[in-house]
Amino acid sequence: MPTTADLMSMWNASGLKEKLIFTFSMIVLFRLGIQLPLFGINNAIFANIASGNNIIGFLDLFSGGALKNVSIFALGIGPYITSSIIIQLMAVIIPALEKLQKEEGEAGRRKLSQYTRIFTVVLAVFQAVIFMAYLSHLPGSIKPGLNHGMFYISSVLCLTAGSVLVMWLSELITEKGIGNGGSLIIFAGILAGIPVYSARTSQLLSGDPTLGWNLVLLLTIFFVTMIFIVIMQEAVRKVIIVNPKRQVGNKVYGGVNTFIPFKLNPGGVMPIIFAIAILLFPSTILSLVGQANLPAGHIQDIVMVLNKIFNPGGAVYYVIYFLMIVALTFFYASIMPNMQPKEIADNLKKYGSSIPGVKPGRPTAEALDKILTKTTFIGALALGLIALVPAFASYATRITTFQGIGATSLIIMVGVALDLINQIRTHLLARNYETFLKE
Repeated sequence: MPTTADLMSMWNASGLKEKLIFTFSMIVLFRLGIQLPLFGINNAIFANIASGNNIIGFLDLFSGGALKNVSIFALGIGPYITSSIIIQLMAVIIPALEKLQKEEGEAGRRKLSQYTRIFTVVLAVFQAVIFMAYLSHLPGSIKPGLNHGMFYISSVLCLTAGSVLVMWLSELITEKGIGNGGSLIIFAGILAGIPVYSARTSQLLSGDPTLGWNLVLLLTIFFVTMIFIVIMQEAVRKVIIVNPKRQVGNKVYGGVNTFIPFKLNPGGVMPIIFAIAILLFPSTILSLVGQANLPAGHIQDIVMVLNKIFNPGGAVYYVIYFLMIVALTFFYASIMPNMQPKEIADNLKKYGSSIPGVKPGRPTAEALDKILTKTTFIGALALGLIALVPAFASYATRITTFQGIGATSLIIMVGVALDLINQIRTHLLARNYETFLKE
């Protein structure tokens, strides 16, 4: 645990205080925007439906509670995260985008960021249209006396603008604050939802006092899961590197063995967030289609089957969820600059360093590729299982108030908090190093 002196050192660190204040200010601004309702909507009707709908609950995670309030930020950070996933996937498939990402440096990354923003607007418009179509099918959700055409268009534009503003806030946090802006916005929304989960659990226990020990067991499982999340986030596979000795004048440099740390879970909590975002897309479409009056027949049967598959909480959904986490962990590891076996092998050969018992060049790249594949495979399986344990524990203990979204929230909260702490620690170390050089 950090001491008072450590906290004072963190607060007085050069530049860190300003970053923390800026990050907090942007999150407060986002939370204020959540309280601004969309004009002409009866929030109470949608809130009643949202409280018992798993899909809306998952969507509400990315909006920080704004969706349930039907605020101007109702779409939240979801379109931006989905756009980021699609652009990153396309960068692996399309050579021109891959060149921008890997060969053109900062200029290429800025272009990819611009493509991500443009596609975010497209997705936001699409999701806003779906959301308004969904609301139009709910009796009493739209207040009477409005010009439906103008109201529909203005609402779609307002929701799109709100989503773009949330995207801008998240990018500002990432650039000028501390931590990943998108993850912190989701984190803030989860914290705001804790009182809601607590109230639901209290109501459940008041109706059935025998569930008291089940709650204790569930919280114990959650606590143990948090420990495993921390272990997963911090675990690394160290690959020993032998560095050659160099003589400059009468002094000898190098010759000290070092290591390359490969994280067991290179993507952190992002594979889970990405998996949810991808699975929410068909769920959203199916929710809209389910509101339409489809004629009885094969189409209606297909929609019902797909609804069961993509409905959060179903067995098939959890299987797909687990497989997507595993696949996205591998994907995230493949695009990280510090986890490219060929580039690492080339750099080691360039400086005369090597792995004990492995020849430089191609054999080193192959050896690193095997190590990374095994490490990532173990990390991906562990992350997938950790993501499922709290959900299954909710079923086993019959405390379903934390089901689905609560289990996912637990993992995201711990992962984002660890990432934030690590970034603060890195900033402090850099500041201490600069002070040492000046002295």
